[in-house]
Amino acid sequence: MQTIEKTIEVERPVSAVYDQWSRFQDFPQFMKSVKQVHRVDDRHLRWKAVIGGRSEGWDAEIVEQVPDQRISWRSTSGAENSGTITFVSLTPARTRVILYLTFKPKGLLENLGGNLGLISTKVVQELNCFKEYMESRVSALINGRIVEVFAPAQE
Repeated sequence: MQTIEKTIEVERPVSAVYDQWSRFQDFPQFMKSVKQVHRVDDRHLRWKAVIGGRSEGWDAEIVEQVPDQRISWRSTSGAENSGTITFVSLTPARTRVILYLTFKPKGLLENLGGNLGLISTKVVQELNCFKEYMESRVSALINGRIVEVFAPAQE
């Protein structure tokens, strides 16, 4: 098993960052390797992604979910992985996101990629895509709750 820990800071309120992350079906919009996430029920998800150039699928169970604080999961089939993502409010408009990911590489190429830091680099890229996605959105206050909406296209 290999473990990756990465941190980013997002210029958005913790509630907006958490809300977007917990919309798992939206992951393909900001993570290039994730192709589809299907929510089976409140605690179970079915994932499809491209990992190491191969199409992979797995089922995952959310084992802990604390709104605006953290989500923990573990795979129940397919690609073996588990982790926790933590959301820390730094200011009313800035959130620290901490990802702990444990996974079991499949085969020689994934083991080599993990040992060379290629998988860690990919995780950083995906987190940065999430950050860019969040920061490209405009916040609006609707019924006392901060809601994210897409910014208009720049001309």
